[in-house]
Amino acid sequence: MKRTQRVLGIDPGSRKTGFGVIESGRYHPHYIASGVVRVEKYSGAERLKHIFESVQLLIEQYQPTVMAIEKVFVYKNPSSAIKLGQARGVILCVAALRSIPIVEYTPTQIKNTIVGHGHAGKEPVQFMIKQLLKLTQVPQEDAADALACALCHDRYLSLGIDPQALAKGTHF
Repeated sequence: MKRTQRVLGIDPGSRKTGFGVIESGRYHPHYIASGVVRVEKYSGAERLKHIFESVQLLIEQYQPTVMAIEKVFVYKNPSSAIKLGQARGVILCVAALRSIPIVEYTPTQIKNTIVGHGHAGKEPVQFMIKQLLKLTQVPQEDAADALACALCHDRYLSLGIDPQALAKGTHF
């Protein structure tokens, strides 16, 4: 049986950052919490500061043993990619300062693992998250994406696949 972990899934964003916390390692993953850190009302460095402080609070409150975060993919707009990269950097920094292991998954890996189709839309992801975690309501998009990231990590672990080996290009 796999080791129990508390996974903090993160869907990074420069305006909205989704988070989802699950307990992994039992027979079925168990939902702990989810939500969205909204920073639309802040500008520039204030946004990054708010993301940093919010993720710190999430770590203090939920005590994750690992962080699963969505990798950046290429945007058509370079400015948006830079802003997303800055938000991800702040989030990764918080985890590193707390010595929390970080695993990264591409959006395609996450969607393929959760929905069975790597280019699935938001609604199928939300539906599957509700089903897999036995939730009473469909989670908000960004929270669902973060929970999907956490569940993707759980699935890889349950299959005995080392996510760090995946990052290094090892194929199974």
